Amino acid sequence: MTYFSTGEVSKKLNISLRTLRYYDEIDLVKPTLKENNGKRYYSTDDLLLLEKILLLKSASISLEDIKKIMNQVTIQTTLYIHKTQLEDKIKHLQQSLNHTNTLVNMLKLDDDIHWEQLLPLLSEENQSLKLQRKNEVLNKLFNKEEQEALKKQLPKMESNSDHLLKWLNLAKRIELCIEDGKTFDSPEGQLIAHDTLLLSNEMFNGDDELAKKFWEARKSKEISADLSLYPVKKEIILFLEKAINYYENN
Repeated sequence: MTYFSTGEVSKKLNISLRTLRYYDEIDLVKPTLKENNGKRYYSTDDLLLLEKILLLKSASISLEDIKKIMNQVTIQTTLYIHKTQLEDKIKHLQQSLNHTNTLVNMLKLDDDIHWEQLLPLLSEENQSLKLQRKNEVLNKLFNKEEQEALKKQLPKMESNSDHLLKWLNLAKRIELCIEDGKTFDSPEGQLIAHDTLLLSNEMFNGDDELAKKFWEARKSKEISADLSLYPVKKEIILFLEKAINYYENN
């Protein structure tokens, strides 16, 4: 039979020597072999038992409860608990990745990001509340069919799609027009209006009613924030609205 010293077990399982001693003291995991000089050695069965405990601990089960159920929990159950923990971690990491991508895309529109926008990277509760609020606003403004269409067609800030980049570039072009003193009825402004209508038709598949409802919601800073839409300055929206009205009436 193969035996492992406390030091070897500590390295293999990334568990401290102090923890191993404590588990021995409370009769949770006792090393199979103890020499007269005090050295302790663990068998492969001991290692499996320790791994089982570590997995159960990762599921926030107390040592007291682990001790009670140790012999009742099967390998299948232990693996299921571990699988659930991994899935939760992946979900949280994906949410953090999505939010980070959103902030990166926001920087393409605005060079400044406020500290409160970084908080969702650390708070699952914050993300959950935002999702709840988003669903409430969607249900209030759009029917189920419209929500499904928006879900499929709207460019997402957490993505790096070409469609999203086109919208971001439009916003930048408007910003440059404003900075250069070019008006909404200028050739540049009218080209932006033309490109916006093409993108809008592509995004909403020609559904003018849904496009109009979405645009009205988009003009509200509060509603845009609730729907997790990328932030657009008021002067950009005003410029675009005037440019489109002029384009369609001339």
